[in-house]
Parts: sequence; structure tokens; C-alpha cells
Amino acid sequence: MDKTAALSAFAALSQPTRLDTFRLLVRAGPEGMTAGRIGEVLDVRQNTLSANLAVLRHAGLVRNAREGRTIRYFADFDGVSAVLRFLLEDCCGGEPALCRPLLDDIAFPC
Repeated sequence: MDKTAALSAFAALSQPTRLDTFRLLVRAGPEGMTAGRIGEVLDVRQNTLSANLAVLRHAGLVRNAREGRTIRYFADFDGVSAVLRFLLEDCCGGEPALCRPLLDDIAFPC
């Protein structure tokens, strides 16, 4: 990931509705959620949610899949991993053992 892509991800998460949407999709896990359900849970209008989901998709933080007339959204864990790798690529001046506590702390059990 380059700096421009990382900045796009950070900018996408810097807005409250987008951050709430992303965190909701992370909680939903591999099943994701339909756009309609996301809107219901977050109490966000469809057109507002659609615009925010587009920003998150462009930033590589969410992906979608069409299911008939609905669209299901998922957290893109590859994109999240790329952001974390970007942030930590120079961690601890080349001594990865020093970063192990941080990496263990952010490791996800799923």
C-alpha cells in the first residue's frame, strides 16, 4: 500500500457514519449485511448510506456482492490488513521482536 491509498483509507474512516458503518461490518463478519439492514441499524437514510459506502469501497475498506435486487456489504479484511501493514512496516527499527506485544494485542481471534 502506498501513502495515497493509506490516506484514502484514513479519510474514509474520519467521518462518523462511515466509521460506524465500517465497525458494524467488522462485527458482522463474513456474513456481511445488506445495505438496507445497515441503514436500519445505524438509522441512516438510503442515499446518505449509499454515498458513504461508496467512499469506503473506493478506499478498499469494504466490498460488496449483489444478491438479486439487494447488495450485501462486507468489511474487506485484506484492505484493513494492508492499512495495518502500511502503519507498521517500519515498526521498531527493524527489530520485529520489539513489536510482538503490539501485534499480539491487535491480533483477532476470528
